[in-house]
Amino acid sequence: MASQSHKINGVSLTALVITTAIGSGIFALSSDLAIAAAPGAALISWAIVGFGILMLAACLNNLLNKRSDLEGIFAYGKAGFGPFVGFISGWGYWMSAWLGNVAFATVFMSTLGYFFPIFQRGNSPLSILVASVIAWLLTLLVNHGVESATLMNTIITVCKLIPIFTFIVVAIVLFNGHIFTTQFWGNFRGTLTLGAIAPQIKSSLMIMMFVFVGIEGATIMASRAKSRKIAGRATLIGVSCLLFIYALASILPYGYLSRAELVQMKQPAMVFIFEKMVGQWGGSFISIGILVSILGAWLSWTMLPAETLGMMAEQGLIPKGFAKKNKHGAPTLALITTASMVQVFMIVLVFAERAYEFAYSLCTASIVVCYAIVAAYQIKYSWQNRGQKGNRLQLLIGVAALMFQLVVITLSGLQYLFICLVVYVPGIILYALTLKQNTGQYLNRLEWSASVLIVSGAVITVALMIMGRINL
Repeated sequence: MASQSHKINGVSLTALVITTAIGSGIFALSSDLAIAAAPGAALISWAIVGFGILMLAACLNNLLNKRSDLEGIFAYGKAGFGPFVGFISGWGYWMSAWLGNVAFATVFMSTLGYFFPIFQRGNSPLSILVASVIAWLLTLLVNHGVESATLMNTIITVCKLIPIFTFIVVAIVLFNGHIFTTQFWGNFRGTLTLGAIAPQIKSSLMIMMFVFVGIEGATIMASRAKSRKIAGRATLIGVSCLLFIYALASILPYGYLSRAELVQMKQPAMVFIFEKMVGQWGGSFISIGILVSILGAWLSWTMLPAETLGMMAEQGLIPKGFAKKNKHGAPTLALITTASMVQVFMIVLVFAERAYEFAYSLCTASIVVCYAIVAAYQIKYSWQNRGQKGNRLQLLIGVAALMFQLVVITLSGLQYLFICLVVYVPGIILYALTLKQNTGQYLNRLEWSASVLIVSGAVITVALMIMGRINL
């Protein structure tokens, strides 16, 4: 545990929230969103996603203040529904975090291809080799001190926001209201109905959710913060800033190019839109911004999964060796294990047809389970303490957050949720062995039943992959 003088402050925690979430998705948002929706439907979608994400952030803020004794986002599942649910939440979060690193590695190398064509295919063997070196170097950095890594992360956050804000300012200056309002709802004729725009909203929600993965960064690092209150406030401020940045960066281009032109943009779209706005130097400027942005998110997501494994070990959910810290206060075994999983999946990406989409879809599917458990605990805690001031409101916030996450689980693609079950299997073995060591028995009846369902789902998933029914 760091001394008070070395605790992480509110600015660093807010930066952690922002830079963990802002990775590569924002730079592709304009074109992806244009494919899904016209400006009107996109604005409605942002309102829905903004509400759902703010409800989740409010849950995290409330639980950080009300249950300051709990450490780690998975601890809410353990406190509310038992150790097995806590394990499911923590293992899912850990899985999501390192899968995010795999996605970042792919886009990072593809962006390098803007300057060095040999890297244009982000999952080529050479790209994977270079990305692997970067991943292990970041692991080495974090292993030499988490607090120093968060300081570097704050600096990276400032650097990555400069090109994004430059893009937003130029887009505001060049914004054309006539272009924006043309086909505001798409190519509709006659009376506009909800049924006509609902498919656009559905497609938009799927795109928007991924860019918010990582907002729980301050919660994961709360034990290293100067106070839980600061960590909760950092989450709310960070999420509000993210919503503002994402909405502007994705909506403003509708006022510079037609939707058809945005759809045709190569990815990452922001590079080529800005190049069209200001000339050749714009593409290079944004490309450098992407590299810095991904590097910052990559650093954050090297810290968070290792921190999660360490805390899970401290709370008896996995072997205690994962909690052992070196002289710099970093959980070395947890870091090496996480880096090894990233390495394995990087190699798998060589054989994936849609490497980036595969990685971020798995990332989203695994983390929304964790988010749903947080919202469920918010509901349970608020109901149990409904006589206390403000808890009735918190109960409604929890219900809204849970409903939103359940919708996201459905829309993110259930096949990816089933693929995640495969990675749960070795985790369940670790959990059972740890339980045997601590209590003398492996699993209770309910845990056995849940484990059988998970393992059965994993076996079926592997069979469907072998049969070609599920493709990477």
